[in-house]
Amino acid sequence: MIKQKEYAKRRSQLMDIAGSGSVIIVRAAAEKIRNRDAAYPYRQDSDFLYLSGFSEPEAMMVLLPQDKGGEVIMFCRERDALREMWDGPRAGTEGAVAQYGFDEAFPISEAAQRLPDLLHDRERIYHDLGKDPEFDQNLIGWLSEFKAKTRKKFLAPDEIVALDHSLHEMRLFKSRTEITAMRKSARVAEAAHRRAMQVCRPGMNEAEIHAELLHTFTSNQCEASYVPIVGGGANACVLHYISNRDTLNDGDLLLIDAGAEYDGYASDITRTFPINGKFSGPQKDLYEVVLAAQLKAIDEVREGNPWDQVHETAVRVATEGMIDLGIMTGSLEEALEEEHFKDYYVHNTGHWLGLDVHDVGEYEVDGHSRVLEPGMVLTVEPGIYIPETAMAVNEIWRGMGIRIEDNVAVTRDEADVITSGICKSIDDIEALMAS
Repeated sequence: MIKQKEYAKRRSQLMDIAGSGSVIIVRAAAEKIRNRDAAYPYRQDSDFLYLSGFSEPEAMMVLLPQDKGGEVIMFCRERDALREMWDGPRAGTEGAVAQYGFDEAFPISEAAQRLPDLLHDRERIYHDLGKDPEFDQNLIGWLSEFKAKTRKKFLAPDEIVALDHSLHEMRLFKSRTEITAMRKSARVAEAAHRRAMQVCRPGMNEAEIHAELLHTFTSNQCEASYVPIVGGGANACVLHYISNRDTLNDGDLLLIDAGAEYDGYASDITRTFPINGKFSGPQKDLYEVVLAAQLKAIDEVREGNPWDQVHETAVRVATEGMIDLGIMTGSLEEALEEEHFKDYYVHNTGHWLGLDVHDVGEYEVDGHSRVLEPGMVLTVEPGIYIPETAMAVNEIWRGMGIRIEDNVAVTRDEADVITSGICKSIDDIEALMAS
């Protein structure tokens, strides 16, 4: 678990970046209704969670930087015995101070009354507009009122600065504690993928495999970090396939893209394997191309290498492999220059990973591909997808989709594959499925 001193350190760092003339406002995620009075399972806003560890709705943090240090005020729900009997315990204002380390806490019902005074003598507001339009309207209204009477009694903010740039740059670099949490989520996801390989048989339904994944997550006190993709046969060529309801046919491949979430941190793993436990000849050939592309790309996850180099390496290996197999024609350089590979290699080779599955952080700096630095965590996930409608391709490849995805941390040395505990070689997969 992330300790409170780390959350406090993050808040202090953010206040140092914003400066003493600022006020920082961060709001909790709103609850979302699924149907009538039934809500979706609550998930805290990742920025709010990163700065607080506070997982309740109806909350707001106000950070007041000072020349040395600063003050953090939490607005949250009060204790309520009746509501807690229905919905579970709340921290309340006393718990917000005692358990979470905030300097002061007030009922969320008092936020609209107290917040305008907290803006006095501040030059700018750091806040991300657009997440809560009603609150944004109130905030802009207060600024308009200040403009009418400022300079008479007090200094007031005259601008709202987007918070996300500074905060998301912080989130891009993971601490040791964060990496530890991500390793835990990876271990659970690996167990889920192993279970899926071991129970998979022709004639099962994708939904049954989906259920095995969720069972493993839940029994390990985790939840799915996103809706799992369980795509048998040609369904694997649908990149965001989540119907998960078709029969698994003998002779087809099964692509599973599933990750666990632990303490807010996500894992994101994809494995592709034969439903009957044995790769056919063409399946082996295409699988080896994707695996070779992934291994070469992971080798490029090194301090000082540009982000784009990981993708470009995977694309080159995959394209060369497709030409060798006759899936593509022409020269390698022509296929790369004219991007013919995009017919079958349709997505980037990875993304940042952290509190969000597609985590925050810029991929370019000053118009150039970002250089990899220790503490960054990314996915490496090359994939080749040949839809059933690809009539220019030999029919032995049609309806085949293969993706292999691991989570990789940048270090000062070679890449640290966080998800190395789940097999991906052909021999190891077949051995596991036969066990």
